[in-house]
Amino acid sequence: MRIADVLKAKGAAVATITPETSVADLLAGLVERNIGAMVVVGPDGPVGIVSERDVVHRLHALGADLLTRPVSEIMTTHLVFCAPQDSVDSLTAAMTHHRVRHIPVLADGRLAGIVSIGDVVKSRMQELESSTEHLQAYITQG
Repeated sequence: MRIADVLKAKGAAVATITPETSVADLLAGLVERNIGAMVVVGPDGPVGIVSERDVVHRLHALGADLLTRPVSEIMTTHLVFCAPQDSVDSLTAAMTHHRVRHIPVLADGRLAGIVSIGDVVKSRMQELESSTEHLQAYITQG
């Protein structure tokens, strides 16, 4: 299965914010959309990603003052990207290797989607269900 197949099933919408957005506004957006991360986009494209986990780690260190600070102070700037033609297996390996749960998808240099570990698990479950159905049909027909 390819990343393009995952995006076709889930949609290609990506929640984005700017580096100047406050952490409080980030949290409001995460809650409103029921998501775990947003891609931080500057004038030239993606510059980072910020997740609930980033907030929790910095909240412990800075306290409530963190809410007024810009997401640029807490975002992850070392981005790992994938492409629509990449396999879900390669994405899974990248998530494990880089210890990340969300990977933006780039197509022709533009943001084309985002895939989370939840999306990967869902696609794996669908593959297993399909294989099970095929095996059951084979057994009952054979």
